[in-house]
Amino acid sequence: MWHSASSANLGVGALTVANLAITKAVAEELGHEPRFHIIGMRDGNRTYLGPEEAEIFVVDTLSLLNPLGAWKVIGEQDCVIDIGAGDSFADIYGLKRFLFLWLTKLFAILRGVPLLLAPQTIGPFTRFPYRDLARYVMERANAVIARDRLSLEFTHEVAPKANSVLAVDVAFALPYEDQSHLRGGKTRVGVNVSGLLFNEAESGRNRFGLEANYAVLMRRFIETLIAQPDTEVHLIVHVPSSLQGWDEDASLADRLAQEYPSVIRAPNFPGPVEAKSYISGLDFLVAGRMHACIAAFSAGVPVVPIAYSRKFIGLFEMLDYSWIVPVKGLGDEAAYDLLMDCLARRSELTKATNDAMAKVRTLLDAYRAELRTLFERATVR
Repeated sequence: MWHSASSANLGVGALTVANLAITKAVAEELGHEPRFHIIGMRDGNRTYLGPEEAEIFVVDTLSLLNPLGAWKVIGEQDCVIDIGAGDSFADIYGLKRFLFLWLTKLFAILRGVPLLLAPQTIGPFTRFPYRDLARYVMERANAVIARDRLSLEFTHEVAPKANSVLAVDVAFALPYEDQSHLRGGKTRVGVNVSGLLFNEAESGRNRFGLEANYAVLMRRFIETLIAQPDTEVHLIVHVPSSLQGWDEDASLADRLAQEYPSVIRAPNFPGPVEAKSYISGLDFLVAGRMHACIAAFSAGVPVVPIAYSRKFIGLFEMLDYSWIVPVKGLGDEAAYDLLMDCLARRSELTKATNDAMAKVRTLLDAYRAELRTLFERATVR
């Protein structure tokens, strides 16, 4: 539930493909033959999964109100694994989205279907009635899996009776085709330009409160790199659909490719696996999208995330990875200096990512243990 087989955001796609792979492996290990339903909003026109891999059920207002809709479909499942689109079980996206995510959880609880909240960011829930409603479903779920310590602490605060467990983002387990053999000539530097952050900076809104001007920083970094004859700059798009408007990356990458003709504008990837495969062939990545960061990190590519929310800080602090541009604390000059310093010291960053991946594997094992418990409790229909 709240996965997507068609999202325009490849990060949401990465959660879906990776979590199905993890879940399928655990189910088969226990002797089950899993069949999947993807239950979520219609949010794009891509296709990551074929009909033989999962049935799709679209949640909208009509299907929530129709007793033959979401209520029936959720009740027919042996168990429900709800990933909350990664970070959408919160009050920051408004009441309607929260109620969609909350009601579907409530349906599972009322229908007696075992419910597990897969690794995700939990909250924030800052206002009434969000906290009380969230507490109700979290304390009745089989387990609530936080993908970072901040979310775990928040779950303890909001729902102290919940079975809360620390794991990590499932996208670390996203399969891919290793293209590391492409490294070794010119230094291949990827720049994942976030249309969201760039547009916020250029408009002056800056609603995430970044101290460094993201648009100025990215342009200066690109201009420095293209002046170096031994370096290739690859523009990486992680939200490619024009349906996302203000939030999408593709039109920004097109604009920057026109401004800087020597850069390599990577293609719009058909899915998250192709994106991660391409990233695995880079020597270095600067990324404004968290799942582009995770793709690089788990493929052994040194990466500097441009943080704009607590989901970045919570994740990378948990992994003892400090090579990050924070929301506050670094202005334009200091942020630029950090990027250039990290590029020069990328062998140190590679070692840090490799060390951290040992922690990732342990944390994912904690999630797998909860899946085993869930499947053992589920009544196969």
